Amino acid sequence: MNLGLLLLRLLLAALLFGHGTRKLFGWFGGAGRAGTSAAFEKWGFVPGHRMVLVAGLAELAGAASVAAGLLTPGGCAVIVGTMAVAAAATAPNGFWAQKGGCEVPFWYGAVAAVLALTGPGAWSLDHLLGLTELNGPAWGSAAPALGLATAAVPLTARSRVLRARTTNSTTR
Repeated sequence: MNLGLLLLRLLLAALLFGHGTRKLFGWFGGAGRAGTSAAFEKWGFVPGHRMVLVAGLAELAGAASVAAGLLTPGGCAVIVGTMAVAAAATAPNGFWAQKGGCEVPFWYGAVAAVLALTGPGAWSLDHLLGLTELNGPAWGSAAPALGLATAAVPLTARSRVLRARTTNSTTR
């Protein structure tokens, strides 16, 4: 079980690292901050350059926490919140990724929620440092809820931007 949890943590962290660095630095064929900022602005996340920085850093911080198994519920909460915001932006395209849908952020967020509930396993810094009380049912179930609650902030701001755009386009 510990080997499986370690592999799951490392795989999720590697994928999040890739997404974060694509946004921030243009690695792995990404658009970097400038290109990604334009997409964020189109989706209603303004200012785009700041929101890209927040999203990219959140992905990297969540990836580091999950990979190390350190403060795991907190890292999982960051991932769940970030992925909820990403899923909202792509949900109008449907679920499946091949159609530009929200499948990928949904899956990453779901895996993070499951990790929050199960804990990182014995092969983690939480275990090594004696922080195992963080990986019980209370923190494990609170982490996804906290992530979703935190996602409400950028999603509410996005909703206002999109509503303003709709109002401005209908008054022209």
